[in-house]
Amino acid sequence: MTYSENIARLQPSATIAVSTLAKKLAAEGRDIVNLSAGEPDFRTPAGIAEAGVTGIRRGRTRYTPSAGLPELRAAAAAYMTRGTSYPAEAARVVVSAGAKQSLFNACFCLFGPGDEVLIGSPYWTSYPEMVTLARAEPVPVAGSESRGFNLTPDDLEAVATPRTRGLILSTPSNPTGAVYSKAELGAIAGWAGSRGVTLISDEIYQEIYYGEGDRAPGALDLDPDSVGDLVVANGMSKAFAMTGWRVGFSYTTRELAAKMSALQSHVSLNAATPSQVAALEGLTRGEEGAADLARMQAAFRRRRDLVTRLFDELLPDCFYVRPEGAFYLYFRVDHLFDGEVTCAGDLCTRILEEAGVAIVPGEAFGDPRFARMSTASSDEDIEEGVRRMAGVLGG
Repeated sequence: MTYSENIARLQPSATIAVSTLAKKLAAEGRDIVNLSAGEPDFRTPAGIAEAGVTGIRRGRTRYTPSAGLPELRAAAAAYMTRGTSYPAEAARVVVSAGAKQSLFNACFCLFGPGDEVLIGSPYWTSYPEMVTLARAEPVPVAGSESRGFNLTPDDLEAVATPRTRGLILSTPSNPTGAVYSKAELGAIAGWAGSRGVTLISDEIYQEIYYGEGDRAPGALDLDPDSVGDLVVANGMSKAFAMTGWRVGFSYTTRELAAKMSALQSHVSLNAATPSQVAALEGLTRGEEGAADLARMQAAFRRRRDLVTRLFDELLPDCFYVRPEGAFYLYFRVDHLFDGEVTCAGDLCTRILEEAGVAIVPGEAFGDPRFARMSTASSDEDIEEGVRRMAGVLGG
């Protein structure tokens, strides 16, 4: 069989591959602590889940408009623009089957052959693949390790060319947990606008934030007059513990939203209708919903504090980026390389085989010197996992 050039360079998701292997080993009876997956361990809040079930029982199982239920688009617009100067216009929002599809829609509509797209590195594993599927060229750009790899205009200017059409970054970051301040975002957005570069900001972890305020600064917090072309992606998966429901959304101009909706109409049409009903409940639950989010955020903060304390105590030679958001710890492991272990992939394999702990090698994120562990697990699993790793790594 001959395959299309569209997928000639496509690679499977490394994070999903590690998680799948860990689950397979556990099913075979191995004692595995799985700290690989970027998925909250909480159940979807009961009120949200019940809304989805009720929607099914009431027959809300038919197609919706490709851009999503009008009332959900309006709620998502209000959610994303809360406290900002951007208009809460439903016409600027497209609801998709997860934030991943929102990001893909943007890349496929904006980029093509001959275009270059800068990607903040380390990056979420799917960003380069999405750009490649659009037949454009991904260009990883790493900021300074001392800044948690956050980019500056100087970093971008050093690699930009006349072919540069886009910039993708995430804040809070997967995999580092680093967060861009409003000033840093403003500088990045200003550079992109001056260059005619579209900024795509993945803010799916915005509510999982350990700084001041109830959510991390985002691109929509900036003055619209100082920002050029912009797409912001968010969704229900992380903060609302709704990964399997597959509901994400994007906010951009009305014109681009219409084009993304048209694309989606030929790819998947609409996110599952019962999932959209549940998402609408999640975005409009008021005090009860806020209490659920606060409870989960408090647990994530406690786990962040736990894992950094354990690393300081048991693995003091492993540099890590102190997470200010999301639920990961990104740590450096190249000082542990030897004749047999020459990259993070080798080391993570050793940790899985000898300690029964699944973490993700940095190759998945563009840097084989690092590894990522998830803290979206119980306190007990986090402590057990780090202690097992320290036993193998000689901490």
